[in-house]
Amino acid sequence: MKKSDVFSFGPWKITSTKGAILKANDAERISTELELPSLPEMVFGDNVLQIDHAAGFGIQFNALDALKLVDNQHDLMKVAVAEEWQSKRQDSEYIKEVIKPFDWTFTTDYKGTLTGKEEIVLQVESTKERIDLEQLKVKEKIYFYEDIILYEDELADNGIAKLNVKMRVMQGGFFLLLRYFLRVDGVLVRINDTRIYHKAGTSYMLREYSSKERKVEDLLELKIPITDPTQLAEHLFLRYETFEKLSFPDGIDALFGVESSVS
Repeated sequence: MKKSDVFSFGPWKITSTKGAILKANDAERISTELELPSLPEMVFGDNVLQIDHAAGFGIQFNALDALKLVDNQHDLMKVAVAEEWQSKRQDSEYIKEVIKPFDWTFTTDYKGTLTGKEEIVLQVESTKERIDLEQLKVKEKIYFYEDIILYEDELADNGIAKLNVKMRVMQGGFFLLLRYFLRVDGVLVRINDTRIYHKAGTSYMLREYSSKERKVEDLLELKIPITDPTQLAEHLFLRYETFEKLSFPDGIDALFGVESSVS
């Protein structure tokens, strides 16, 4: 059964919805639609985090849109670490069962789904502005916090692939972290992070995406725990990153003002 919680502040409304894991018939239907040979063991199809502005635009995070970005034609892990794969995974029954090549790690570079009607949507452009992560470390009262799992798979006991989104609302704005965490035992650790920050009093959000990874062998030599993505993140090698400004639609400031702090 689905359960939704709503938190409102200023012109914003946050709706967090949680439900059960997809049933077998729904999973089969979605797998067919996405042309994926299989889905993660646990797909929370009803789990959604929706951020809405009173003007009608917003951004949403859900499992199915994230899975649409999974490569359904190539086994990218085998290509990326071919030598390690052949030596460490050649006897894996799990991989032998994969008839059609696809990214069985369910890696996604999903950064959220923009919502709205016609031209009333967030406008995306690259930016040199950065999220002030040090400022976010300053202790501030948290008025709302949520952590939602979108999907998870244990890779047939070969590791873990997990996508979850966390959000917190403070006096000065809100911050969100969407994290895809992958650990293929004996081979590789990967973290794809999307951070979104909106500072109260501004008419935009900042969105930063990064993809990092490193061989498990390297991490074990450094004696770094490979099960905690929070500790792992700073020890991985950066592969790719983008910085974007998500600006409010034209005219929104005049209609609603830009004040969005919790009062």
